[in-house]
Amino acid sequence: MKGRRITMPEPVHENPPEFLRNAAEPVRDHLLGAAPLPAFLHGADQLSLEDRRLLVDQALVLLEQNYVHLPLKTAMHAVNPVQRLRLLRRRMERQTPQTMPREWLFHAEMSEIFHSVRDLHTNYLLPDPFNDKIAFLPFLVESCTEGDRTRFLVTHVASGFSAPGFEPGVEITHWSGIPILDAVDLNAARFAGSNTAARRSRGVQSLTVRPLVIHLPPLEEWVTVSYIDLAGTARELRQSWQIVENLPSFVSADRDTAVSQGLDLDGDETQRAKVLLFAPRVVAQERAAEADESLPDLGAGEIATSMPKVFRARAVTTPSGTFGHIRIFTFNVSSPGTFVAEFVRLIRQLPQGGLIVDVRDNGGGHIHAAEFTLQTLTPRRIAPEPVQFVNTPLNLRICRRFQGGPGLDLGPWVPSMEQAVETGSVYSGAFPISPENGANAIGQQYFGPVVLITNARCYSATDIFAAGFQDHGIGPVLGTDENTGAGGANVWTHDLLSEFLADDPGTPYTPLPKGAGMRVSIRRTLRVGPNSGTPVEDLGVVPDELHRMTRRDLLEGNTDLLDHAGRLLQGLPPHAVTITEAAPADGALHLKLAAENVDRVDVYLDQRPRASVDLTGGQADLMVQGAASAHTAHLEGFEVGRLVASMTRDLS
Repeated sequence: MKGRRITMPEPVHENPPEFLRNAAEPVRDHLLGAAPLPAFLHGADQLSLEDRRLLVDQALVLLEQNYVHLPLKTAMHAVNPVQRLRLLRRRMERQTPQTMPREWLFHAEMSEIFHSVRDLHTNYLLPDPFNDKIAFLPFLVESCTEGDRTRFLVTHVASGFSAPGFEPGVEITHWSGIPILDAVDLNAARFAGSNTAARRSRGVQSLTVRPLVIHLPPLEEWVTVSYIDLAGTARELRQSWQIVENLPSFVSADRDTAVSQGLDLDGDETQRAKVLLFAPRVVAQERAAEADESLPDLGAGEIATSMPKVFRARAVTTPSGTFGHIRIFTFNVSSPGTFVAEFVRLIRQLPQGGLIVDVRDNGGGHIHAAEFTLQTLTPRRIAPEPVQFVNTPLNLRICRRFQGGPGLDLGPWVPSMEQAVETGSVYSGAFPISPENGANAIGQQYFGPVVLITNARCYSATDIFAAGFQDHGIGPVLGTDENTGAGGANVWTHDLLSEFLADDPGTPYTPLPKGAGMRVSIRRTLRVGPNSGTPVEDLGVVPDELHRMTRRDLLEGNTDLLDHAGRLLQGLPPHAVTITEAAPADGALHLKLAAENVDRVDVYLDQRPRASVDLTGGQADLMVQGAASAHTAHLEGFEVGRLVASMTRDLS
């Protein structure tokens, strides 16, 4: 799952700011490659008029013929991105290289058209030199609620940065002279969150960190931050934007990974930027993991992981008890099997009386990784979310090319898409991306109660994970916002679509210039179980309980949030079944069973039902005739007729 290693850029500053020279050792050389905004923008214009026309033409192909949410977005948000692209293309026909507007204005209009659909899967990706860079200020701002008022606090300051009275906990009051709440809302209006909570969350996040592959560079060279320090003194800080290469993704670009992506690219880029700026210990841990060395800087109760950018696992003590807490920062991995194996290894080492699975700020990634993980937390069989194409001639053409073969098989969608010519149906039939066998291959691995924590930055594959968690009744969902980010789709890139029709002389796809890119929601996801058929897009997952982030949460390691999760777990008993002894005896199989909070166990041997036994005192002893040579045993435990635990064991 490792991608390209970090290559340190050459220093750009002749006299870099002091905080860059004093940055933490694991990232210091990398950050010394930063440039001030004016130096970065000098000479950044690289697109010719023909390049621009080509980009508009290809955007029309994707939005008009591939984009699955176009009917929904046109109706729900009263937008018409296709017509806006046609008008832009018409204006460009009258332009010359001498009269065309400056390049940043072209990028601004393209970005605005894509943002108008409020879909973080469907993006115009800026070309070189923007596409691997971030614009940043050396601190992070987050919001909390005190009484009926929203406050904005500095929660992290980059190593080496200092200003009078400026430290975690100070309250921001104004942003370049604008009251901070208004500044956040102005920021939020520019970006593509699917609902109010998601837009507000993006507005806060982009105050200080902006991946330039999606966001235009800031218009202002610096910001003036008005704040109240911890002593109550009002102060101001003027800070210039810096531009630096982001940490690389560690996901390989193979096709199997690309076709199963459900990723908020903005969120993924921002997570890596936050690691670079505010969590250099994670960079040090990743280097140690790659070198097979012991991991440095582990916190109290924390378990070492080979995937420190993906997981953080620890035991946490709350007034309700001690529980496991596993943070999943991303599902963006190349190998879902490796992801699930590491998740299982970590949760087995955590307290077994209750588990807090925390996916806040997780922008998604590999849909298989998200859906394959659900089985480890429940005795129920997982039904992966089905997905649909929008019915267009181009989508049908692509599906016909990939039916029935090894690897990618789009055949299941073809019959319904062909029928749409007669029926006029907008969407194809619905079939899952994740194979059902893979989503149920290993079954339940954690037997205590589980609570899931979400927020409005959960997106895409993480929306799918949260929806599956709720739809399968795994446990309560505790949200710090009213919805998740509501990204209900599988996303494909322009490069991937071009590859699919590369040997087709009539392909509508043309290579994009100067490293530019585009992404589009290609298949929309539908929920299962009690919410069967409900789209995830724009609706997201509504939590079962809401927790408003507090000052203690922001500054003291989510103390109140974890206490809230602990109270939910305290009232949920664990359920478990296990085989304590299995041995052949006179042509039969002798099994000794133990269980917790289970009154009946059904026994399956080699996938066949062979016995059902009532438990007394949590134990049972039974002989299964004619089963001495069985290879696998599967147990299902019930409490008052309700399935509450399951386990599978290899007997060979």
